[in-house]
Amino acid sequence: MSESGQTVALVVAAGSGSRVGGAPKQYRLIAGRAVLAHAVDALRHPRIDRIQVVIGEGQQADYATAMGDRPLPAPVIGGETRQESVRRGLDVIAVAGSVGRVLIHDAARPFLPPPVIDRLIHALDDAPGAVPVLPVVDTLAHADGELGGVVSRDGLLRLQTPQAFHFTAIRDAHAAWSGDAATDDAQIARAAGLKVATVAGDPALEKLTYEADFTRAEAMLAARALPCTGMGFDVHAFGPGNSVWIGGVEIAHDRGLIGHSDADVALHALTDALLGAIGAGDIGDHFPPSDPKWRGAPSSLFLEHARDLVEQAGGRIAHCDVTIICEAPRIGPHRDAMRATIAGLLRLSQSRISIKATTTERLGFTGRGEGVAAQAVATILLPE
Repeated sequence: MSESGQTVALVVAAGSGSRVGGAPKQYRLIAGRAVLAHAVDALRHPRIDRIQVVIGEGQQADYATAMGDRPLPAPVIGGETRQESVRRGLDVIAVAGSVGRVLIHDAARPFLPPPVIDRLIHALDDAPGAVPVLPVVDTLAHADGELGGVVSRDGLLRLQTPQAFHFTAIRDAHAAWSGDAATDDAQIARAAGLKVATVAGDPALEKLTYEADFTRAEAMLAARALPCTGMGFDVHAFGPGNSVWIGGVEIAHDRGLIGHSDADVALHALTDALLGAIGAGDIGDHFPPSDPKWRGAPSSLFLEHARDLVEQAGGRIAHCDVTIICEAPRIGPHRDAMRATIAGLLRLSQSRISIKATTTERLGFTGRGEGVAAQAVATILLPE
């Protein structure tokens, strides 16, 4: 009974998210990634051929920031209601052709386990529609200012998304819908006479609606996170000048440091540590010293770039430890300023940044006062 053709995921992200205040909830960050990014990434599944997102009018900039360089088609601009947004999305998908099945998913349910996708697509072999459900386990009761009578839970289910359908059937059902605003697509399918099967849902698919839901989601991801550590090392020789940049702070000195950029050994070492923690090469891969564009560039650009790559990988920076090795200049008087600067660049609390300084007891090139070295260790938390 399953229709031939591609399987497309349609992500509905056009809401205003007014119940949590601030930015629409689909663009709020959880573990360094927008809710919408989590939802889209969870739909990257071997049995899903492409993903189409529907957003609200005026959300284009937020969408571009949230999606980064993910290879997705241009978003569809949704309507005033969820049903209108879904219908517009279905129409755009139809233009591409060769679609057999569609999974319609709410961005506010970002943590979709792959087995749910497998169960939904398998169910479409025997029915034109399928939805994930959970049993109702809490006691239900009427309320009108005070607690009323208990309502039987028998026969009641909690519906989740994504909801899967044969594409032509659900598109026709949306076109024929004339009722009030539908809260989900199964309602529209059943109104058109379509059989909708049920499959086991998952508690991870709870909808993000209130502030407490975001706190719960952060805690859930933190419990699943895998700690990864990267190390970095850099050295620069002294040359002509009257100041040096170390740890994002300019320090008066009788010499400068020689480098293609501003030669900030501390930020260079820390940049390499962050890149190493996510397996993204080293600073030279991203900012080649042969490229004149980076001549004299502030090393803060390099560190912010590494920070962004960590966030795009779904990671969170947990702690950074930098050791600066030199006989001069003295680092101690500038330690707090360096911690504050690095914390600001990485969007972290200063308590997550450690700056230490040491000498080599007059041994080696740093001991002879020929330059400055730095080593850094960065710990990040990545989703498993």
